[in-house]
Amino acid sequence: MAAPALRRRCGRAAGLWGGPPRAPPPLPLPLRRRAHEQPRRARGAGGLLAAQCERGLFQEVFPAQSAEEQLPGLLEPGRPPLTAYCGFDPTADSLHVGHLLAVMALLHFQRAGHNVIAVVGGATARLGDPSGRQHAREPLSAERVRAHARGLRAGLRRLFENHRELFWAAGGRRLGQAELLDNACWLGRQPLLDFLGGAGGRLRMGTLLSRQSCQARLRSPEGMSLAEFLYPALQAYDFLHLHQRHGCRIQLGGADQMGNIMSGYELVTKMTGTDVFGITVPLITSTTGDKLGKTAGNAVWLNRDKTSPFELYQFFVRQQDNIVEKYLKLFTFLPLEEIDHIMEMHAKEPEKWGPQKRLAAEVTKLVHGREGLESAKRCTKALYYSSVEALEAMSDQELQELFRQASSAELMLEPGMNVLDLCRKANAIPDGPSGYQKITDGGVSINGIRVTNPESVLILGQHILKNGVSLLRIGKKNYYIIKWLQL
Repeated sequence: MAAPALRRRCGRAAGLWGGPPRAPPPLPLPLRRRAHEQPRRARGAGGLLAAQCERGLFQEVFPAQSAEEQLPGLLEPGRPPLTAYCGFDPTADSLHVGHLLAVMALLHFQRAGHNVIAVVGGATARLGDPSGRQHAREPLSAERVRAHARGLRAGLRRLFENHRELFWAAGGRRLGQAELLDNACWLGRQPLLDFLGGAGGRLRMGTLLSRQSCQARLRSPEGMSLAEFLYPALQAYDFLHLHQRHGCRIQLGGADQMGNIMSGYELVTKMTGTDVFGITVPLITSTTGDKLGKTAGNAVWLNRDKTSPFELYQFFVRQQDNIVEKYLKLFTFLPLEEIDHIMEMHAKEPEKWGPQKRLAAEVTKLVHGREGLESAKRCTKALYYSSVEALEAMSDQELQELFRQASSAELMLEPGMNVLDLCRKANAIPDGPSGYQKITDGGVSINGIRVTNPESVLILGQHILKNGVSLLRIGKKNYYIIKWLQL
């Protein structure tokens, strides 16, 4: 592996405390030649960093010089596995797509045989991370944080289990261990004076005050609370605790977490003398450049009760051509050669949306499992292709997820009941001539088929599906889910 290429692929080489980049010393000629001549698709067993930098998943490695000098050797096959961790604050009861790249980074470490820890921030969520925020977070009660933490643990556990079951073909390779922890277990028991006298005595005020996020908040009219100011110190203590108790040497986080990662590096190296490292992953943004997440109000959630498998699938299917190749590299485990082939086929048949569909399928399967992907495909066929077979196979949960704003009604099928009777009993059309005309004008469809004769008698298997459901649509967007009783 050509270690010096890591800096070039992963982004700028930051100074130790975020200062201006320093030019690397000239490389010996043999190393320069190997870095230049390394085949683009070369994959070695120890190529985790190079491979993920090439995919774009690892954005920056810190501190640059020691990472370049040590990490490739530490990650070589045959060496003892390293332990990497990433934290997730439970500010909501579900992960969202913005968290998914950090999870992917953990999974790639695990696939390379290293051990990983996902830390739910049951303690740090009480303070609120000020990184990238113009205002303080809304305070969360201890009870609410605990409830949110349960949701995050369930979501993380599901991702690790789906990955192991659906995406891991061992082939003699070792899948690293994965562990879920909550920092409330150690920060909640840490006496204040012990913390300030220990970790607090090693962290420098000048360093904390120099962080861009801190400077921006201090200049704002609202200012910055002591609780927010101490957030990086508590996250740094997480790294120290995990290093001392679990041998953790790598912290992963979003690009906006570099300041917090630096604080952790400073604390661990000062208190233990061990070299540790930080790796950032890109932030996922909307088309307007806003970070995807709860704060911006554009979160695509990973829990089914907040964003259905169909909605998650459609989010990725709708990605534009100029971003889909990047997302295939970031959000899937597909080899780069296969991604190249997918994009080549797309250039020949763009109307098939092949890359988007593959991306959506891979992500939905990771998040919701094989059944979740099948559910998303059924809903897609029912909604966009008017598939009666898909409608008949849909569960009540899928119908409610697909038509979240739909009204529902339970009706008894009476002899001779017709289309007009159905619409009126469901309160879908007004009484009188206007409702009758709505049907004759073609404004009503049942199970995706337009009906224009109000007097048509309802027929089992056509107007009423085998699962005892009728999907009534008035106009373009008004849906009604009809459940028939005692058929």
